[in-house]
Amino acid sequence: MSYSIKGQGAEGGGVPTARLPGWRLGLWCVLWSLLVALGLALGLWQWERADDKRDYLARLDAAPTLEAPMRAPPGGTHLTLRGEYLAEDTLFLDNRTLNGQLGVAALTPLRTEDGRLWLVQRGFLATGPVRETPEVETPRGEVTLKGRWQQAGDSGPLYGPNREEQRLQQIDLAAWSLSPGFAHDGWLHLEEGDGLLEPWWEPSVMPPERHMGYAVQWWGLALAALVMMIVGGRRLARDRRTSRPPR
Repeated sequence: MSYSIKGQGAEGGGVPTARLPGWRLGLWCVLWSLLVALGLALGLWQWERADDKRDYLARLDAAPTLEAPMRAPPGGTHLTLRGEYLAEDTLFLDNRTLNGQLGVAALTPLRTEDGRLWLVQRGFLATGPVRETPEVETPRGEVTLKGRWQQAGDSGPLYGPNREEQRLQQIDLAAWSLSPGFAHDGWLHLEEGDGLLEPWWEPSVMPPERHMGYAVQWWGLALAALVMMIVGGRRLARDRRTSRPPR
């Protein structure tokens, strides 16, 4: 830190005065500029997510109604299946919650009349915190099921093995060793039919308006950071000018 001497100098009774370093103003602007850029980027990301969510909901509204299609149905399809449950191959999607209750979702394969296999997510089963293997009643004989089709996609991170006895952390068709394999890469979320438990799955958790609200909040924070940068920068520049020694 440099010092200037006012008056007649130190020998003449002058008082040393600290001069404000110039790098402090530059550092201030850089840090606040990063916050402004971060707020703008996060706001834009949330705005794009709102557009994506609107497109997704529009595709759901326009989804077709099909019955055991030979080709893979698009996500959100209203699907009708007729066949028999493979009760002994039921697994359970772990750590589901509904109305404050802890439980699992029952996942039972269905064999249709043509011999193809489909995975059916039958709904929520309350179990509480116990880790015993859940028990669920499964109808015998031919059943008719209706629900929404969900395509398999990228899953979140796994912490340890996906399967623990009859429980799964994530739905993964590879957890079933059945022959032949499943007809398509996805599963039916049951809405009507035999074996239906308490529905818990929804196609969209967060509406587009929520994403837009988050975008506005991030842009508001970016604006506040810009104001802070300008006000603080002017004050630092003024302090630096006033701290300069007279010539």
